[in-house]
Amino acid sequence: MIDKLIEIIRPVVESLGYEFYHIEIVKEDGERYLRVYIDKENGISLDDCEKVSRAISDLLDEKDPIPYSYYLEVSSPGIYRTLFTEEHLKKYIGNTVDIKLKSSLEKSTNYSGKLIDVNEEDIVIVVSDNREFKIPRKKIKKICLSGEF
Repeated sequence: MIDKLIEIIRPVVESLGYEFYHIEIVKEDGERYLRVYIDKENGISLDDCEKVSRAISDLLDEKDPIPYSYYLEVSSPGIYRTLFTEEHLKKYIGNTVDIKLKSSLEKSTNYSGKLIDVNEEDIVIVVSDNREFKIPRKKIKKICLSGEF
């Protein structure tokens, strides 16, 4: 279903001059939310979110690709944005990231450091004591910008 939603939503977002950053469907407190994250060079305003929300809401009503009720939320990925794709990771090389692991690596499941390399197997960061630390991608649960630019 996510692929179908991307197929419907991405062209609308991009035609309005925004970057389609990510989409997710989550269930919180018994309610479902379709979250669409958009971005642009100078950041996202509330007006930007409203503009995109109106455009995709009408299209989603017309196409009706989701077989249950949900709330539509359009927002910026935020300063502490999660890096979901290869493109996201490469774009933020040189920035500080926070990494949460699925299981411990050297007695920890949380790491923070400057992202210096991304390849098919690993993410490489420089941690606070200036050591390079290689983290296998298969162990990563979530990777986010730390907010330090």
